[in-house]
Amino acid sequence: MSSVLTGITTNGPPHLGNYVGAMRPAIELSKKSKSFIFLADYHSLIKQQDPELTHQSTLSIAAAWIACGLDLENTIFYRQSSIPQIMELNWILTSITPKGLMNRAHAYKAIQDATNGKDKDKNVQMGLFNYPILMSSDILMFNADLIPVGSDQKQHIEMTRDIANKFNLTYGSFFNLPEPLIDKTTSYLPGLDGNKMSKSYSNYIDLFADEKKLKKQINQIKTDSLEPGEKKSQDSILYKYFKCFVGNNEIKKIDDYFNEGMGWGDLKKILFELINTELTPSREKYFDLINNPKKVEKILLEGESKAFEIASKNLRNIRSLVGIKTL
Repeated sequence: MSSVLTGITTNGPPHLGNYVGAMRPAIELSKKSKSFIFLADYHSLIKQQDPELTHQSTLSIAAAWIACGLDLENTIFYRQSSIPQIMELNWILTSITPKGLMNRAHAYKAIQDATNGKDKDKNVQMGLFNYPILMSSDILMFNADLIPVGSDQKQHIEMTRDIANKFNLTYGSFFNLPEPLIDKTTSYLPGLDGNKMSKSYSNYIDLFADEKKLKKQINQIKTDSLEPGEKKSQDSILYKYFKCFVGNNEIKKIDDYFNEGMGWGDLKKILFELINTELTPSREKYFDLINNPKKVEKILLEGESKAFEIASKNLRNIRSLVGIKTL
């Protein structure tokens, strides 16, 4: 049976883009595959340095995964920071990873491109520069086969394969070469302005916003000035949202609404009902867990015990291969 691994950074409550691009497909896979789901709390330090936010996000994100239906029978659910073997592997992989590979990372290049002046690295922290190596360590520590990601994250999996291959050629075959798992129809949900949905740019929709807030955020999705009666484009941001929340049998009805020129306001009302209907059961479970954090902690501790055992065994083998005394 193939193993699946994915995680989410603890830098605030999950948004709708996280749900569509990673959580929903990973949770579906957890019902039929062995899964590793982790809270990427060390990754969050790259994006923000707010200790309270990091701590609170751990609870909210863990509760979100559980509330959305994570199959805890098939899933090892854990905090990244509770598995120290990942950090040791991170250094081992850093020691063999070419700098040129890191130079090609999209996030690093984006910061360089946005920097004025001669020093292109002025705003680059080493955590961001080395981010793909830590992500590789997360994946390779458990020799996962499939990594559900949005299309914008595909490069990280390609880098992980490169790093794993370099290790295998240097020290002997040990790591699987993981494959990205991308649902081309629902893997990418844009932000309210059409750019990448991001908490950093405040163009996101909260996953568990109450109905009033959810409706308000949906109404903020950017549309053009076409009037009711004028045909609406299927290249619009709003249509991309519909594609993520209706099945193949229902999309024809949405196509008709767009072709017939339904007003943007009415289309947003329909979209709200679709999203709210899907999220309401999970929303209720989520707030129950938030109000009972010991339930969440118990689940995480059980998962971390299993993850620690697997990581310890793998790290002993890795240490042996690289010539470091095994524990």
